[in-house]
Amino acid sequence: MNYELTIIVPVYNEEDNLQRVEKELSSYIKIATKKTKILFVNDGSKDQSQALIEKICTKNPDFSYILFEKNCGLTAAIKAGFDAVDTELVGYIDSDLQTSPEDFNLLLAQIPEYDLVTGVRSNRKDSFVKNMSSTIANGIRRAFTHDGMDDTGCPLKIIKTDYAKRIPMFRGLHRFLPAMILLQNGKIKQITVQHFPRMAGQAKFGLWNRLLGPLADCFAYLWMKRKYINYSVAKKG
Repeated sequence: MNYELTIIVPVYNEEDNLQRVEKELSSYIKIATKKTKILFVNDGSKDQSQALIEKICTKNPDFSYILFEKNCGLTAAIKAGFDAVDTELVGYIDSDLQTSPEDFNLLLAQIPEYDLVTGVRSNRKDSFVKNMSSTIANGIRRAFTHDGMDDTGCPLKIIKTDYAKRIPMFRGLHRFLPAMILLQNGKIKQITVQHFPRMAGQAKFGLWNRLLGPLADCFAYLWMKRKYINYSVAKKG
């Protein structure tokens, strides 16, 4: 099939969410404005997630998966998805479904004029501590990157694949995807999207991951920014 969009779904111990993921993404595929397929990236889950993923993929020809040998982290899962994608566009959504797949169509409406479009969770349904730590972390990151983004942690994004594949990934970089598109002289935009409480499973990021971890990652980003190679070819012969 002539797919235009691949949606990456990182999974780590989400057995209680996967049936809902199948239902919601199957419904989205029917209304998607681009021909869409789904790619699960199982980040070494220790529960029954892989068995459920394989069952889902057997039933649904638009679904496929990658299974890691061991847990490598969210950024590694996203990178594996980027490496595997063969469509013009790549999307990303968390398997907790605190964002709605339907909102991909809002992002897709903007992608012709931009190289990355990301969601902004303007009415978040998380705890006070989670919301405040994310707000502080976003402020710190924005001060370092000057990317103008209010919510880079929002797990709903669309990226043009040629830009995604040129991102030099490092651990924690999933928070810096808009900034890395800017390093390629790309154009980025944020769009308000829906947000919902987590229905099942456990959050994978604590205070350290949301606050102190991103601060350390900012220095890695600054190093990469100084060293980043960017060029455009004028002519070939």
